[in-house]
Amino acid sequence: MNRDAQLMARVAEGDVEAFGGLVRRHQDTAWRIAHRFLGDSAEAEDMVQEAFLRIWAAASRYRPNAAFTSYLYRVLVRLCIDNTRKKRPTPVENIVVADTASPGPAATLIRQEREVLIRQTVNALPARQRMVVILKYYEGLSYDEMALALATTAKAVERLLGRARKTLKSQLSDDYRLKKI
Repeated sequence: MNRDAQLMARVAEGDVEAFGGLVRRHQDTAWRIAHRFLGDSAEAEDMVQEAFLRIWAAASRYRPNAAFTSYLYRVLVRLCIDNTRKKRPTPVENIVVADTASPGPAATLIRQEREVLIRQTVNALPARQRMVVILKYYEGLSYDEMALALATTAKAVERLLGRARKTLKSQLSDDYRLKKI
């Protein structure tokens, strides 16, 4: 049994310290995912807090069939997507773009313009496509891990990512491509 599964077993027994350990181990990654998707720090904190509260409430039903992170991501992804259905999404921040080799004001301005255009294009994607882009390119999750987080199959994730890539490629000129698209 891995460390997270051991902690969850203790959480199921009401161990608050074990729960705190899980939160400390995974809150930063959870916040990054939520923040990249929602584009708002406070909202990301709220989603992460809600995800952990739901995990606490359901701890007795948890079964370590997959990694704890898959379970956490699934709860968090649902919350984030449900949140965007309730209101208009805000821009995703900190999109990684191809590095510019030349430093200086001109290169900095070009890089900033690219980041804005890419953020706007990613934000225009449907919620599930936007989430797979974030999970794949920022968190480095595998297709199987993304499938667990999105409560779907790896093949469906592959199709979602394919549609997202196609949209991004069609809307971004060659100069503004995301890495690995």
